[in-house]
Amino acid sequence: MKFKKTDLISDVLEKHENGAEILEKFGFGCVFCPMSQMESLEEACIVHGINLKELLKALNA
Repeated sequence: MKFKKTDLISDVLEKHENGAEILEKFGFGCVFCPMSQMESLEEACIVHGINLKELLKALNA
């Protein structure tokens, strides 16, 4: 599966074997917070100041 900027954090956690580890490595401190159920990768990157392009590259590697 290829992840996109519109994918929800909760979907990444559910569908990517190492999703939580990758998100935490990029600075997502609370990947299991309630916002992850509704927040897209793009929205979360904006809020947390994370490079979306680099995150997607890591998730899709």
